[in-house]
Amino acid sequence: MSKADSAVSDCNRLLIAVVQSQDTEAAQNALIDAGFSVTRLPSVGGFLGLRNATLMIGSPCHRQAEAVELLNRTCRQRVEYIAVPLESAPLPMPAPTPVTVGGATIFGLEIEHYEEF
Repeated sequence: MSKADSAVSDCNRLLIAVVQSQDTEAAQNALIDAGFSVTRLPSVGGFLGLRNATLMIGSPCHRQAEAVELLNRTCRQRVEYIAVPLESAPLPMPAPTPVTVGGATIFGLEIEHYEEF
């Protein structure tokens, strides 16, 4: 069995991380440098409609905490301002309202079975 086959057979967890587009490159490079298998999918956020990326990370159970720590170090939260109309204003004058966005949302899934073709 080759090293690549061994790495694939050791992946028994799938981490799905949704990260902001500004952090995607740094997060992906840090994970790859640490030896994780990463697939990047473009995606769009629902709340503000901002671009982000979904990273699918293959990991053995014992390295899951390491992957989460790498994402924690490379993905940071930011404050964005959205325009919210004032309710009592005679004219629709939007007021800038701060909203915290960013960081990473991570889902951990156990892999029961997979096939490669």
